[in-house]
Amino acid sequence: MEYRDFGTVIDFEPSALGFGAMRLPTEGDDDTIDRQRAIEMIRTAIDEGVNYVDTAWPYHGGESERVVGEALTDGYREEVSLATKMPSWKLETNDDLEEYFQRQLDRLDTDHVDCYLLHALNRDFWDTYQGLDTFEWLQQKQAEGKIGHVGFSFHDDPDLFEEIVDAYDWDFCQIQYNYLDQEFQAGRAGLEYAAERGLGVIVMEPLRGGTLATDLPEPVREAFEQASSDRSPVEWALQWLWDQPEVSTVLSGMSALDQVRENAALAAQSGVEQFSDDDQRTVERARERFEELMGVDCTGCDYCTPCPTGVEIPRNFDLYNRLEMGDDPEAVLGEYDDMDEQARADACVACGECEPACPQNLEIISLLEETHTQLDAARA
Repeated sequence: MEYRDFGTVIDFEPSALGFGAMRLPTEGDDDTIDRQRAIEMIRTAIDEGVNYVDTAWPYHGGESERVVGEALTDGYREEVSLATKMPSWKLETNDDLEEYFQRQLDRLDTDHVDCYLLHALNRDFWDTYQGLDTFEWLQQKQAEGKIGHVGFSFHDDPDLFEEIVDAYDWDFCQIQYNYLDQEFQAGRAGLEYAAERGLGVIVMEPLRGGTLATDLPEPVREAFEQASSDRSPVEWALQWLWDQPEVSTVLSGMSALDQVRENAALAAQSGVEQFSDDDQRTVERARERFEELMGVDCTGCDYCTPCPTGVEIPRNFDLYNRLEMGDDPEAVLGEYDDMDEQARADACVACGECEPACPQNLEIISLLEETHTQLDAARA
């Protein structure tokens, strides 16, 4: 496993691959974690050299933190830097900072976290933190040994990203970044801005919720097949990130043991500036072809769920994208028709609860209407 620089202020080298506990394996169709499989995956990743494990308050309805804590017993806790995040959307008073943090320590069955993030910062959440004694509280927790390093994860525009970077003596940040999202939110410019100021940079959504990993549209597959290098779609996406020296570690939200082993093997071969000019051109061609096909820029993060009326928002958007990318219309429409009526896009009542929760700032209500219209039109 390759180990990389974590900015200029942290005396710790994270593994090139980090374990993101956002998409752990589940039992059946609900969000209940298959604890045995999840623990095996986390421990296998650590055995393969992963030393950075990331979770958060809302993942799997709060069960992710508990399962991670269970996985890190039997000596595994000492092998990793553990990261979790303050639930920004729940804060109203200064007392909330301490309350949620202590509940997280209990869930994780630990007396400290090595890396603590303010979660999913956008303008509203940033304003909330500035109205509280957030930074005094963080410094107190660091002095007590309860928090090691302080950072934030980000979902907003580049100007706000720079404002936040410059506002506090952060140790690291976490951004959405992959070869499709080079100009989205913080993007490449944000990656370089943070790194220039000494911050470690954690990359999330490296495979864009699986979009860059499996069932690539034919035009994208052709772009990779024409390359002189022979790589799988996952390898193209991950190695493109690891090629960049500003990237400290890449969080992969793995949901199966074979994904852990595949990604760990790729991380063992990773390194900075290994891509040739031809490799870079190949990825750029693939990106251009993806952008021509995408209907909705949804990563499947599930922050918008559960919908109060039962609409399965990410699933609807996935069907729309698959239709736009050339999947068999009959198969896509068959899946749509097999969904419960209240789960389909046209069951949206425009209550608006989902949109503030979307890290991508998607106009979900209008996109659901568009999704149903396009799927319905495909019946002709």
